[in-house]
Amino acid sequence: MKSKYILNVVFKKNLLTILFTLFLIFLVLFSKNNLQAAKNGLLLWAKNVVPSLFPFFIATELLNYTNLPYYLGKLTNKFMRPLFNVPGEGSYAFIMGIISGYPVGAKIVNNFYENRICTKQEAERMLSFTNNSGPLFIIGTVGISLFYSSQIGVILFITHILSCITVGIIFGFVSKIKFNSTNRTSKLAQSSFKNEYNISDLGTILSNSITSAISTILLIGGFIVLFSIIISILNSMNIIVNISNVFTYIGIPAEYISSFLTGLIELTNGVSTISSMHVKKMSLQVIITAFLLGFAGISIFLQIFSISAKNKLSMKPYIIGKIMQGCFAALYTFIIMQFFYFLSLDL
Repeated sequence: MKSKYILNVVFKKNLLTILFTLFLIFLVLFSKNNLQAAKNGLLLWAKNVVPSLFPFFIATELLNYTNLPYYLGKLTNKFMRPLFNVPGEGSYAFIMGIISGYPVGAKIVNNFYENRICTKQEAERMLSFTNNSGPLFIIGTVGISLFYSSQIGVILFITHILSCITVGIIFGFVSKIKFNSTNRTSKLAQSSFKNEYNISDLGTILSNSITSAISTILLIGGFIVLFSIIISILNSMNIIVNISNVFTYIGIPAEYISSFLTGLIELTNGVSTISSMHVKKMSLQVIITAFLLGFAGISIFLQIFSISAKNKLSMKPYIIGKIMQGCFAALYTFIIMQFFYFLSLDL
């Protein structure tokens, strides 16, 4: 019994060492497939992600040097506090998170917390509904580039926004009951957020904004390539295939499960796989895609975690919120296709 306990302790302490060593071994064993997966990941990032997101990352960084968040916060506090139980500045994180996509919302929320604009509990809740896929990714990349339909992109974007708003309202309502009061941010926090940059600082602002945007886009690219390789390793070991085949016994096609599992690991690869399936029930593909866009995947979770780790924000609300958002997005997509018959996509 004692030896078993010691083994468990040793295993837990060396878990990362074991995982990283295995990853290195699998890189060598399946080098041919991994090389192709890395190339595909880079191509997917360069062709679809960089053109659609990089300009918005720069724009977002530029706006961070203005007083827009401060004035927007004063303007929207009247409904942000009752609906989401967060300060009005949360509307800036929410709007920019929608416009720019992952992980801009997380960067803004962490900046708020560092500047005492919100409490830790508010920041953790905001992470769950201010981090979303942007319109260029959903409509442009997913809808037009992958599904070859702007209509699908618009449907997915609408349900994506509705679902994140739903999660934000639910979390706000639960927090009011749990703490029996609304959180109040200090006047010092609100006043300290005002920026004092002017036109003479333009060179510095542009340089810092571009540098930060490059860092963010490279971070996303690194995660896409890394998880493309991880998916390749899992496929080379037939792990995803074997799991998918289990579901065939209950009547679910293996290709659906395989694509779904890929999307749970890495969003862009998963959606790309789902859109390429040749099936008659296209509406089912779109509903699965809606869930994955809401859930975002493990890859994006780790991106958000890497940004929030320095502030020691709990990721539990984020995980719960993303599962809920995925479910609501799938439900809303299903409802839209059921009640608006002209949007039926079944071929």
